[in-house]
Amino acid sequence: MEIFGYAAAILMGLALGLIGGGGSILTVPILVYLFAIEPVLATAYSLFIVGITSLVGSFSHVRLGNIHWKTALVFGLPSIVSVYLTRLYLVPFIPQEITISEDIVLSKPLVLLVFFAVIMVLAAYSMIRKPKAQPLNADVAVQYNFPMIFLEGLVVGIITGLVGAGGGFLIIPALVILARLPMKQAVGTSLIIIAAKSLMGFVGDLQGMAAVDWYFLLRFSAIAVVGILLGTRLSLVVPNEKLKPAFGWFVLVMGVYIISKELWSFIFQS
Repeated sequence: MEIFGYAAAILMGLALGLIGGGGSILTVPILVYLFAIEPVLATAYSLFIVGITSLVGSFSHVRLGNIHWKTALVFGLPSIVSVYLTRLYLVPFIPQEITISEDIVLSKPLVLLVFFAVIMVLAAYSMIRKPKAQPLNADVAVQYNFPMIFLEGLVVGIITGLVGAGGGFLIIPALVILARLPMKQAVGTSLIIIAAKSLMGFVGDLQGMAAVDWYFLLRFSAIAVVGILLGTRLSLVVPNEKLKPAFGWFVLVMGVYIISKELWSFIFQS
């Protein structure tokens, strides 16, 4: 299964490089189902992998001038703070068993996995639906909706902290709609935000983590980096609008599969 896992790591990086978001949402399922890593730990490992991969992927966008640094700060700072606090306080605060009623007791891994799968379905919808035409170009002055950008930064940070995904499918539409960024700048800016908040979330985990398998993390991350470098190069010649919906359908199938599998296991193990 490890061979399939590392192949999937390349796919994750490839998708992240090609469409700027959505690829990282595959990391937790890969770690849980192909490497048999416990779900809560998988969300922590995912933050490191996604952070390193996105950081490397953002370098080419820096060279091309595709990162709007002011927007990265306005959106990124509240997101970094919220993901750090979520990993440090909120995730450990969630009890190992959540009692719904006398007959229904949910485990923490089950709740996180199902919540993660719901986020996957939402991400898939974001990628599948046709975006509204944006009559904007790189010469149009950037206009900010500061309260909404700040609020979405906080929300995306909490979601990232809970599920261990970068949240690019939420960040990119926010940057296009609220900050009026052109798509290419939105993708580059999204990667730098994902890198910063994911790595900060992992730092929040380190304080309560007994041991980290650094050899595995660095090996997996290196393979994912190969994928994002290939994806970034391919994005110059492959049209984004064709790849994004196809990948969205794949993520949708994965999300529905996880929900079905986990709920089926819960029903028949209860």
